[in-house]
Amino acid sequence: MKNELTPRQIVRELNKYIVGQGKAKRAVAIALRNRWRRQQVPEVMRDEILPNNIILIGPTGVGKTEIARRLAKLAKAPFIKIEASKFTEVGYVGRDVESIIRDLTDTAVNMVRMEKQKAVAGRAFERAQGRLTDLLFPDENRKKRNRTPEEEKRSKRTRAHLMEKLENGDFEDKEVYLEVKQDSMPIGMQVFGPMGMEDIGSNIKDMLSNVLPGTKKRRKMKIKDARGYLIELESQKLIDQDELVRIAKGNVENSGIVFLDEIDKVVGSGNSSGPDVSREGVQRDLLPIVEGSIVPTKYGSVKSDHILFIAAGAFHVTTPSDMIPELQGRFPIRVEMNKLSTTDFIKILTHPKSALIKQYTALLEAENMELEFDKSAIKAIAEIATEVNNKTENIGARRLHTIMTTLLDDYMFEHSAKKAMKITITKNIVEEKLAEIAKDEDLSRYIL
Repeated sequence: MKNELTPRQIVRELNKYIVGQGKAKRAVAIALRNRWRRQQVPEVMRDEILPNNIILIGPTGVGKTEIARRLAKLAKAPFIKIEASKFTEVGYVGRDVESIIRDLTDTAVNMVRMEKQKAVAGRAFERAQGRLTDLLFPDENRKKRNRTPEEEKRSKRTRAHLMEKLENGDFEDKEVYLEVKQDSMPIGMQVFGPMGMEDIGSNIKDMLSNVLPGTKKRRKMKIKDARGYLIELESQKLIDQDELVRIAKGNVENSGIVFLDEIDKVVGSGNSSGPDVSREGVQRDLLPIVEGSIVPTKYGSVKSDHILFIAAGAFHVTTPSDMIPELQGRFPIRVEMNKLSTTDFIKILTHPKSALIKQYTALLEAENMELEFDKSAIKAIAEIATEVNNKTENIGARRLHTIMTTLLDDYMFEHSAKKAMKITITKNIVEEKLAEIAKDEDLSRYIL
């Protein structure tokens, strides 16, 4: 993370995509900045500074996931979103909690691999072009030791000429035969772990793939398709895989962010019998991961001590204080998210970089349609969203998606790039299409 990214600047960046929720933005901005601060501390003290994990409390659609996702993107940190309800107590059918760290490590490895591939892209392209030239026009005499200087010059001149034509795109549709690696795992010998332990199955498969010899198959491919495959192959040869894994593991351990959604679903309501026993079991299984433990992955052991956990939940029936005390202690920062108001909906429709109106305008531009909204129409949409959320289930900003789809349904269905046209959405159009649905509470449950 860049050291000039202060908490205030982090909040400013988050404001470009997320409306409101100032407290939550402030909390995550401080948590992110503390990651950088910790790296500046002397090594003796560094291991003692643990991340202040956060619980975001609020109904669906208020921006909990978006805040965590944008934060990770801003920090260029490994990030995964996972639902706590997918996990069950050890011994029950469900995912193993350690798979959180394995998935995060896979994400980190892929991120570093993409960065490395960009760094070697030029060299990989040149190598791929060279191999394509050999495939198109194999020079059988190249390997001869006793070639005359004249033959050498002629060969280089011909090769340079062919390379130039290849770069100009003259051979894109020409077909060549390429040896492609096949999966070393024979058909019928796929490995599956026990239910809820699919990671074991994948690890066994990885080990067997190293033992069993890989096979190759000749495939006929067009030059434009073969180039991509060869660039990928040459990139792998140019990248130091050991260094890649070392960097990725370091990124996970020092910068990784886990967004643990639906944490309230594994919090019991205080009863000591029934399904709550399993819920408490999930919390106890999560505890070592959040506290800090060593998790075995296919890339080696990964420590979870300094991974930032951001948990989120609606907590309609329960409260964070219903969590087991040990897990509560690992989430010291709790932020209550605000319900979205009509003013918030207006901002969500217009202000962010990826605002909903901008998205639909771009979609209809593909059909040669210019879409415009009156200010009064935007206000009417926001008021209907607020009204329906109050009458039925409050799903926050997600309500705007269903309203916009219903509002623009006819335009998106009827018109298809026939001729240029301009569509202006007015308050009257909004009320005509949506007012009856918003008034009819029973109907709005199904349509909006």
